[in-house]
Amino acid sequence: MKLGLINSAWLGSPVGTAEGIRRTRQIGFDTIDIFADPLEIDIKERRMIRDTCRDERLPAVSVVCVALGLTDFNTPVRRFHIDRARRYLELGYELNAGNLLLVVGEYIWQQEVIKPEDQWRWGVDSVRELGEFASDLGLEIALELEPFHLSLINNVKEMTRFLDNVDHPAVKANIDISHLALTHTPASEITKLQGRIAHVHLSDCDGKKHGDLPPGRGVVQFPPYLEALRDAGFNGAVSIELEYSPDPNRIVEWVEEAYRETDRIMRSLRIRDSRQAAAG
Repeated sequence: MKLGLINSAWLGSPVGTAEGIRRTRQIGFDTIDIFADPLEIDIKERRMIRDTCRDERLPAVSVVCVALGLTDFNTPVRRFHIDRARRYLELGYELNAGNLLLVVGEYIWQQEVIKPEDQWRWGVDSVRELGEFASDLGLEIALELEPFHLSLINNVKEMTRFLDNVDHPAVKANIDISHLALTHTPASEITKLQGRIAHVHLSDCDGKKHGDLPPGRGVVQFPPYLEALRDAGFNGAVSIELEYSPDPNRIVEWVEEAYRETDRIMRSLRIRDSRQAAAG
């Protein structure tokens, strides 16, 4: 497996986009995930991201998109979010990424007024359309399991049901280890998604609240989940997700800490690609 970082770790800090990419490589990461809205950045920044990743020999393996409107009850709103997600896929294609990390919506109004099965169907139809577009570009979609009560996909059972309903080979799952821990999902559940895992996120938490902390600052026991991923045949990128640094002026130390601890765990399990690690 390779060890990556989502570049959202640098947001809100003095480290800009290009410097963040360079520092990611200098710290030792093998890959990077790009969190950037193609409707906000211009063509110059798109080129800068691509060129900096190339110059640093740091592959952008995933582009991150939060598209809660894919399940909206208004058809024009869903259409907008489908078209916006297509722009993300085009950005991923430009960056030679492997997947679009996609976060779909939540049930609104406590599953009242709007039937939850209707929102589910809208989400399935939207993602299936995006899966077809992704396939044409040679990309996959990695759906994120969110640990929140009203999220459409908030456990392995619902992830499996969603993937089955979408029924497209380009649409797969993202495994977020922290989210599995927050939902008290044992590592053994990962085997139910064997062959359907496109990407992995890793961060720590206090076991009660979403945290995105460096490993070791919370209670998540990472080895069983990483071993289950290995046993399920996953050999892609494990991307550290860090947000809300307590001191943005010390963000480099925050990222370095996360890298050291995750690298130590992966090496102890002998699952990190040694050639990639040595290159860092």
